[in-house]
Amino acid sequence: MPHDNITIECFTVGPFATNLLVVRSGQSGKAMIIDPGIDCEPAYDFVQGEGLTVECIVNTHGHLDHVYGNHYMKAATGAPLLIHQADEPLLEQIPAQAISFGLPSPQVAKPDILLKDGGVVNLGGVEFEVIHTPGHTPGGICLHRDGMILVGDTLFADSIGRTDLPGGSYPQLISSIQQRLLCLTDDTVVYCGHGPTTTIGQERRFNPFLTEPNKWA
Repeated sequence: MPHDNITIECFTVGPFATNLLVVRSGQSGKAMIIDPGIDCEPAYDFVQGEGLTVECIVNTHGHLDHVYGNHYMKAATGAPLLIHQADEPLLEQIPAQAISFGLPSPQVAKPDILLKDGGVVNLGGVEFEVIHTPGHTPGGICLHRDGMILVGDTLFADSIGRTDLPGGSYPQLISSIQQRLLCLTDDTVVYCGHGPTTTIGQERRFNPFLTEPNKWA
């Protein structure tokens, strides 16, 4: 979907139906890859076919289904890996988690840059603001620029990220969404880590976890 000079291609990959995003900057030929999950090869094939240069690989958080392909994608593209500093420890747990799900144990890619709230990810001269939204994981982040936000598993269409895994917190996630995301304009397009895109206005009005948050506590 185009946003001014930014285009986003979504690849739904792996057994967890993870949305891997290829974000490209206009005619610059530059791209970044968001959340290379399990079976991420089609996204790399697309990048190659389009002749794109991958400037960075970003993990919105450190769960298995969003980081499984980190090593593959980093080796294939030579691009640096970025993740929030609070989720770096989760990467070391991925091989054991993969085995527990009956998946081959992947090599762990070391992050090159540790992100912080208020930081910037630059793509071909276009800046995305890093917004720290803990609750699904301690180091969950969203990437925002005018008109769009990439939220990982912080927010879904009519739902929110699960908070019952280690490091998760329902009150913290609700607070992150209410304080950091619902302040955005209603027409901001939300690219989620699973499922369809939505908008901030749609979720503000109709998401049951946000309209009646205490009901789910």
